[in-house]
Amino acid sequence: MPVLTEGAQAPEFNLPGGDGSAVALSDFRGKKVVLYFYPKDDTPGCTREACSFQEHQAVLRKKGAVVLGVSPDPPASHVKFANKYRLAFPLLSDEDRQVAKMYGVWKKKTLYGKTSMGIERSTFIIDERGTIVRIFRKVRVDGHTTEVLNNL
Repeated sequence: MPVLTEGAQAPEFNLPGGDGSAVALSDFRGKKVVLYFYPKDDTPGCTREACSFQEHQAVLRKKGAVVLGVSPDPPASHVKFANKYRLAFPLLSDEDRQVAKMYGVWKKKTLYGKTSMGIERSTFIIDERGTIVRIFRKVRVDGHTTEVLNNL
């Protein structure tokens, strides 16, 4: 699968949201999309990242952007996570990891000498026409939302 680059068309997807509704990237044409992939609901880094995006919702909206979070967790897990932290943006379930593979974020990871497959924390800024204008790979959570805001 080719590696996505800035300037490429963002791959279309249709994933279930926590409320059971299907969410497609094309639903947001005409708006900027901050599409972020994260490993797991309710873990320390993922919680800090989601809460930071939530804290900046007003500024993101003012810049014409919507946030979409994607992880392999099932919809029920997303509902619990979103309710616990009052997240007001969609969390989408990519249980078969097909969207993560399309975006090149399903990777071999090594932790404490153990190798496994998992999500590489990544964010894609997609413009109103569906073009990827900025890619952040191997995201460090602290300060990331500011980086995103500076690139909108």
